[in-house]
Amino acid sequence: MVDTFQLYISAANDLTNERELIGQVVTEIPVSLGWQICFSSAGKNTGNEESMLAADLQLFVYGEDIRAPIGYEWYLSRSTGRTPPFLIKENIPRTIAGRDFLKSILSYPNLLSYNSLAEFRKLVITQIGQYIIKHADHFVIKTLEFEEISKFIEDIEEIEPGLLDNVTGEDSIILTRERFLPKDGVLIQTPDDDPNIE
Repeated sequence: MVDTFQLYISAANDLTNERELIGQVVTEIPVSLGWQICFSSAGKNTGNEESMLAADLQLFVYGEDIRAPIGYEWYLSRSTGRTPPFLIKENIPRTIAGRDFLKSILSYPNLLSYNSLAEFRKLVITQIGQYIIKHADHFVIKTLEFEEISKFIEDIEEIEPGLLDNVTGEDSIILTRERFLPKDGVLIQTPDDDPNIE
């Protein structure tokens, strides 16, 4: 059984709010999967090839320029035959190289754009949710959970999200109690969690 959704985010260091927000929005999706989220290096270091290629889904988020290591990750992703969603932040100044790069990928089949963090949130949730639905057998998604995810995506609204400082702008793992049980010991519950405790 696959218990964890592996998500790789290719986003340069000019997209701090977007990087931070992704770790919050995945927890909104009504699914019992855990989350492993890996991000491009925020500096000029090369990306983590192993995590990127192992990811269930990769999202490119594009801001001012095709900064390192995003260009390399784009090349690697495309050379392995992938067509990950490419989310473009609109209404911002871009470098000449940044504008030229966007012109060069105009025929790419999975280009999406956003103007606000509310639109970004909706795009990210929709892309991830649709991927889970499409690969429900792989993730062993039960019928009820499948229906909940489908309805959630269908009804999702654009809400301007609040950002928390230093939430998950870097690599992170988010576990869920529904699928993960400790090998040695038990999960600790609060009285609110256990209906047998008064």
